[in-house]
Amino acid sequence: MAADETGSAVVTRRANRLVTTGCLTILIALITVLGVLVSWLWYRHWHDGNVNGERRDRAFASILKQARATADDTARALDTSGATGTDALIGVIWRHTEAPVIAYDASRREFTATAARSTRYDQEVVLPGGGSVQVTRCFVVTYTHRPGQAWTSRVSERDDDVCRPGTAIGGLVRLARTRISSMYAEDLTRAGVQKALDPTGRLRSYDVKSAVRRADTVTVSILLSSPGTTVGQCYRFTRHVPGGAGQGSATAVPVSSC
Repeated sequence: MAADETGSAVVTRRANRLVTTGCLTILIALITVLGVLVSWLWYRHWHDGNVNGERRDRAFASILKQARATADDTARALDTSGATGTDALIGVIWRHTEAPVIAYDASRREFTATAARSTRYDQEVVLPGGGSVQVTRCFVVTYTHRPGQAWTSRVSERDDDVCRPGTAIGGLVRLARTRISSMYAEDLTRAGVQKALDPTGRLRSYDVKSAVRRADTVTVSILLSSPGTTVGQCYRFTRHVPGGAGQGSATAVPVSSC
């Protein structure tokens, strides 16, 4: 009986050692796998961060290069346009830059165009959810003309806050174009356009100054203001209404005053 108990104890100890050894082996294997996984994730995070940083830097450099090229092209267009009036010159700048806010300083003989420029790049990520990312930079471009000299441009990068009012005004312009395009010809009056743009009279973003019809064209002058700021820009909207046509496409261009 004692021999049986001794043999059973030996078998039990051996079994326990085998179980312990097996558990340790499994634990070591799990720790090794986990360590490899953590190392791989850390490396991918480091690698993707470097790749994304390089792509982001290239995207920013591309935006700056394009902004300078556009500024140079606009300066040349101002030289060759033959335009002399303030609104005509603003129109040249608008056609080449589409900057939503263009101001004129008569004392300095300078035009200042403020606009945000964007581009996209593909972001590397370990987990799903990556893809195309948009980056934006804010630019203020000054166009100067001195007597007897060619037009010059100067590109300055600013904080995003500087461009936000202009971005808001750009959105207001697009909405106004859509509304004016969809209006019936007989409603294209100062009061009619004001009501279409601001039905409740509470927005204060649109101030319709005039609506004038000459022949088959209606010209609407509107002061658009960025909500919560003092930034505003006058725009002239033009809508053709041949024969009193009900609806038609409207165009918009910034002007110096309403």
